[in-house]
Amino acid sequence: MLRKATLLLKDPGAIPSTTSFAVELIRPTGGWLPIRQFPTPAAFFFVVALSAMVSPPGASAIEATPEWFPLRPFNFDVSFNQRTFAPQARVLAVQAGITALRYGSLEVRTVYQYYSHHTQTFTTDQHSLYVNPRWNNFIDVFDFPKHKPINRIVRHLLFGPLEDRAVPYVGALLGGTLPGRDATSPGYLYGAQVGVRFPVAQGVSVDMGFQYSRFEIDFKNKSDLTDQWLFTIGLRL
Repeated sequence: MLRKATLLLKDPGAIPSTTSFAVELIRPTGGWLPIRQFPTPAAFFFVVALSAMVSPPGASAIEATPEWFPLRPFNFDVSFNQRTFAPQARVLAVQAGITALRYGSLEVRTVYQYYSHHTQTFTTDQHSLYVNPRWNNFIDVFDFPKHKPINRIVRHLLFGPLEDRAVPYVGALLGGTLPGRDATSPGYLYGAQVGVRFPVAQGVSVDMGFQYSRFEIDFKNKSDLTDQWLFTIGLRL
């Protein structure tokens, strides 16, 4: 089927606005293909978190040197997750990571997550590997006004007597999953997180956080995008 359309070009530096062209649009067999769109709020949150960590306010005033594989680089977590597809039940997942780089209040982790759900009707095993940049103590950017800093008020309200030991953070996630676009091909993953870390002993910290991710997954021979929310708790050694 052929359709006629009129295209008006209004760039005065190129062609006068009165010029028009006839363009033929050919409708493909089977109709136009739908365009998959990302969820605007989730994508916006991801971009904001990533942008904040790339250039946190005041970072240029802090003298820091890159530190590769710092002390206590390992973390082990258990996560309680809820997802919108494949499957939707609330289940457990385990993950392990290593901090590869630390630069001032910024750090970059690499995390591997394993998810398994076996029932009488289906079996799901999923592997995820992603990079996790974090901005530690991001609340301290609100270190004003001088007589009563906002960051101290927020720390006291959120953490009480542990306000001086808590290390709040925001982070971003970017990586892939398997299975993804089909049973043997990987899919992409992105997301964001917010959490807090508490030192509890020499060389040991407890890490708790909330995490959102969106990724491709193949489930029962059907590939789709799923939204996943996780509450994670674990140790950092």
